Amino acid sequence: MAKDIAIYIEQREGVIQSVAFELISEAKRLASVQEGKQVVGVLIGSQLENSAAELELYGLDRLIICDDEKFELYRTELYTEALTSFIREEDPDILLIGATSIGRDLAPRCSAAVKTGLTADCTKLEIDEATGNLLMTRPAFGGNIMATIICENHRPQMATVRPGVMVVTREEGESKMEVERMDVSKLDLTVRVKVLEVVKTIKSHVDIGSARVLVAGGRGVGSKENFEILRGLADSLKGEVAGSRAAVDEGWVEKPRQVGQTGTTVRPELYIACGISGAIQHIAGMENSGYIVAINKDPDALIFEYADVGLVGDFKTIIPMLSKELGV
Repeated sequence: MAKDIAIYIEQREGVIQSVAFELISEAKRLASVQEGKQVVGVLIGSQLENSAAELELYGLDRLIICDDEKFELYRTELYTEALTSFIREEDPDILLIGATSIGRDLAPRCSAAVKTGLTADCTKLEIDEATGNLLMTRPAFGGNIMATIICENHRPQMATVRPGVMVVTREEGESKMEVERMDVSKLDLTVRVKVLEVVKTIKSHVDIGSARVLVAGGRGVGSKENFEILRGLADSLKGEVAGSRAAVDEGWVEKPRQVGQTGTTVRPELYIACGISGAIQHIAGMENSGYIVAINKDPDALIFEYADVGLVGDFKTIIPMLSKELGV
């Protein structure tokens, strides 16, 4: 019988992180390729009753809860002990973890502990039906190529997945999720690091990952002043302005608005790319957008290969015409 696909369900202060729902949906898709595979989640934290109830809507077959007051705050050693214990007990075929700040800390420690490989920052996952291997695709060599990596000889096959890449789907009908509790008494919960204080900072920037419409500019926009043309269109469409790395490096748009491999992965309903050439680093962050419109002076720009509609010309001329046609 095929071994299961496991998901690390990340929570912070009892709130399930959105990447967990993305991973559950992706795991359900992967499990459908091989008969007999179930999707099993592991949730680690403290006072998790309400958090567990929320997961019933997304199609988990089983949920393993590791609940203890020592897990109230994320501490690397304790969470590594709990997750590696889960791996050894459940022996999953695949383990997926969100490529968040916590996931990027936790995943490599667990992979080293159980002596398996780890492919980090994946943007695409598939199952090779002939071998059962997980095909893990990620940007490589500075984002100049997309590499597909397999872990043939060790299990579980582990991957961290970029937030915002996978589509969330909810299950229809009554949930059949089984809930089990991990025996915390068997874990070594020796506390070597004491958290003295948690200091929170509030960042006043927009989350472009949740925007339904994005108007993005690249080096071809030419200046910070020209970005105001993009901002006008974005405001009219009730969207947000974004930029490529080149635009961020020039100081034309803020770093939190960067789309791409070293920025944010986005999936808006409408993505309008202005003056963006289409480097693979940028494409990796927006290629799954619902509808892509590209505006560029260069008819051979790579971005046109990914666009649903391509407009060759100066965005300063095209955007006012576009706004007039849209009546905005």
